[in-house]
Amino acid sequence: MGGPLEGIRVVEFTHMVMGPAAGQILADLGAEVIKVEPIGGDATRRLLGSGAGYFPMYNRGKQSICLDLKHPSGLEVARRLASVSDILIENYRPGAIERLGLGWEALAPINPGLIHVSEKGFLAGPYEERTALDEVAQMMGGLAYMTGPPGRPLRAGASVIDVTGGMFSVIAALAALHERNRTGRGRKVTAALFETTAWLVGQHMAQMAVTGAPAAPMPARISAWAIYDVFETADEPLFVGVVTDALWEKFCALFGLSELWARAEWRTNNARVRARDEILPVVRARLKQFTRAELVARLEGSGLPFAPIGRPEELFDDPHLLASGGLQPVTLEDGTLTLLPLVPVTLDEARPASSGALARPGEHTDAILTRLGLEPSALRAMGAVA
Repeated sequence: MGGPLEGIRVVEFTHMVMGPAAGQILADLGAEVIKVEPIGGDATRRLLGSGAGYFPMYNRGKQSICLDLKHPSGLEVARRLASVSDILIENYRPGAIERLGLGWEALAPINPGLIHVSEKGFLAGPYEERTALDEVAQMMGGLAYMTGPPGRPLRAGASVIDVTGGMFSVIAALAALHERNRTGRGRKVTAALFETTAWLVGQHMAQMAVTGAPAAPMPARISAWAIYDVFETADEPLFVGVVTDALWEKFCALFGLSELWARAEWRTNNARVRARDEILPVVRARLKQFTRAELVARLEGSGLPFAPIGRPEELFDDPHLLASGGLQPVTLEDGTLTLLPLVPVTLDEARPASSGALARPGEHTDAILTRLGLEPSALRAMGAVA
């Protein structure tokens, strides 16, 4: 059986992370996703360093067609694809897709039901012509300030704004798809990095509104709970949280902290937060008497939040991800077989997933052109496709 979006066709004019992430989610939910790449393939395929994982993570299960959009015949193929698609996703520079004649205004007359999704740095306003990346948005929008210690802004350790922005565009596209069932008409959808960042730090804006004091960066924050931190153990660190009064009683009993439980005035959360300077040294000293494995054994099944400090590479062997089918086999371009995470939801207890195949540049060019009623060899001879 296909996924819930079986029969929906998506054409992608994307690179890097935000646009491809949106297409990846739709592919995992069952849509047919056609990625339009330049001749020679998306440059994202060749990134090194922190960008080396972008393409395999966010482009699985898609078809690939390589077009020269500067060639009139290549551009005409792109228009044909848009005319027979349900959703178009693009994340070109501001104005670029419109100059190609592939913007919403140009395509709506030939495909009134098209949902046209643009992934940008900023929504309409004074900043909209600026070039933005995930890091730019994190710095401007306050997320880097909140992540690093005071005076040392630090971007989050993953492309959280790119990915979340892509997710918001999927939410809007699916809403527009639902509306189209009633109206027969598509929508122009725009998602942006800066506004995504603002939404994510909205909790800190609300904190300022409620308390009258600016939110402190996370490493210097006053937590909503007294015990909500990374603690040293006899070997490796462990995060532990005590987020209710009932869990405070359980925590004290579990670790023999009768002297803390005896303080009746500390049996409510806000009182413990005010007394954290007295409570935390006692807790830190107690937990340091145990190894991490010993603490995990005590905490397992207790209802107390806890977490070993994991690294991304350890997730390849994570017993929960392996047992629950959360990792998908993927063959990289060099033939290496690996495992990568699936979209983190289940439908009827099953993880939705595309084929997981990572297409070669232009692997599906001939098949797509044939379906459009075009002659691949003639277009290839012109240099319009590859």
